[in-house]
Amino acid sequence: MNHEMINPELRGLKFSDIYFTAMKEVFRNDVIAIEKSDSIFNITGKILPVTNTEMNICAELENGYVVENKDMIPQVVSDNMTRINRVYIQPSNCKPAEGVLEAIREADSIIIGPGSLYTNIIPNLLVNGVAKAIKESKAIKIYINNIMTEFGQTDNYSVADHIKAIIEHCGEGLIDYCIYDTGEIIPEFIKKYNFEGQDLVEQDIEKVKGIKFLQRNLSMISDEHIRHDPNLVASSIIELICDDLKYQDKQNDPQYLMLNTKLKEEKRINKIKKNMERKSKKGIEPKEKNSSKKGKSKFSNKYSDRIASIREADEKARKKNEKEFANIINLSS
Repeated sequence: MNHEMINPELRGLKFSDIYFTAMKEVFRNDVIAIEKSDSIFNITGKILPVTNTEMNICAELENGYVVENKDMIPQVVSDNMTRINRVYIQPSNCKPAEGVLEAIREADSIIIGPGSLYTNIIPNLLVNGVAKAIKESKAIKIYINNIMTEFGQTDNYSVADHIKAIIEHCGEGLIDYCIYDTGEIIPEFIKKYNFEGQDLVEQDIEKVKGIKFLQRNLSMISDEHIRHDPNLVASSIIELICDDLKYQDKQNDPQYLMLNTKLKEEKRINKIKKNMERKSKKGIEPKEKNSSKKGKSKFSNKYSDRIASIREADEKARKKNEKEFANIINLSS
């Protein structure tokens, strides 16, 4: 569904964009289109659109400029060298779809994210009654923070900036726990994102009060893109819910027994997979020495040599470009 189209006429679109547009045209109803998709993809569970009202996502930038086309927001933000002040939806009184508020009230846990902060996560929370229902729910509320910043939306954003934006738009009480990635990603992949104006989300959790933070390994590389690993995210959430049930002394609760069994099985399977990967790589990659220093992240220690090599190469390229530029100046003068 996340496949980005290669055809020049469809460039910039994902398969999901084309698929859901077609389903809406066929059934002329978002709810029915999604219900039919459930059977097509054999989805376990129930998917509800947050609203059936046609809505437009708009952004007000810090310089006062207003963008009324969601797809134009990143480029306009970049062109104006500013940041997003706030996003809002038109019409502002969008009603939630049938069953949405009931599902929130009856939920045992509510997971927000990951996704585009200003054009995905926050707009859903701005639909009438949604944020209020989440705040009033007794469910565990978990926010999965993005791994990378997003061009034209969250440039240079930290974990604290993401949470601050949600609170400023919707108020407090939406997040009990925040799960964020360890940031241990191979530097070469990060560099590719750097060329597109993106970087790892800074982990400044000490700036946020009233929310519990869990650092977990959530990332994977898929088709040379940095993604959240769905299995690792699910395991982290299940582990958190099990710990909460333990705290409530509900170890004999059917929900705890079911989730704990699933968690143990996932851990067993992951252990087997890791052992198989380790055996396949044995003799190819040298074993790294544990030379961690106080104050440095695991990422810095693990990839310090590679990061230094990349920086050295970048510095040489920069000096070469400066030298060539200087020769052009001398020739023209």
